[in-house]
Amino acid sequence: MEKRNSNGIIIPDVLPMLIVFVALTVLVYFWRGIWSALIPLALVVFTLCFFRNPNRVISAEEDEIVSPADGVILAVEEVNENKYLHGEATKVSIFLSIFNVHVNRVPIAGEIEYLYYQPGKFLPAFKSHASDINERNYVGIRGTHNTNFAVLVVQITGFIARRIVCWAKTGDKLEKGDLFGMIKFGSCTEIYLPLGTTVLVKKGQKVRGGETIIGRFRNE
Repeated sequence: MEKRNSNGIIIPDVLPMLIVFVALTVLVYFWRGIWSALIPLALVVFTLCFFRNPNRVISAEEDEIVSPADGVILAVEEVNENKYLHGEATKVSIFLSIFNVHVNRVPIAGEIEYLYYQPGKFLPAFKSHASDINERNYVGIRGTHNTNFAVLVVQITGFIARRIVCWAKTGDKLEKGDLFGMIKFGSCTEIYLPLGTTVLVKKGQKVRGGETIIGRFRNE
């Protein structure tokens, strides 16, 4: 079933920052003139662009897994996942630059079954070991239509990104492509798929949250 998410800016997160930058723009304009005011005005424009929530059409089939974030695939590798899936899994790492959309989307329709926040450091998100030592947030999702379907999404901070936002709560039932959080200013999002899932992306590929199909469960 096709699902369309609304456009817009993430107002609760952007409003305080916008108020500060707009006020600064006005003050600098009256103090130093229009040319000096262009600097804080650029911050206003950048903030609006960064917190954008573009329209996405979610049209994946029930057994298809959509990307939880915009960005570039850093790696696709087999690992042992011991927090939620508890077994061998395929990890797909997505790097988000400051120019990407930074909202995170639910890759499958399901229930938020597991949440765990891990404090950590703030290494550049593209470093291979950043996922092991950086601040991160784990979100485990169990499929609604098939409880054998489950994925783990990990929000990871970077050198610039120093705040993880997760609106989802344990027990929430969300549709595929729904927003569940965001990471501010450059970061990495990982998704762990049960081993045996057909992976449809490769390293270096650009993906769009909610639209790019990154994998397909095996109906067994």
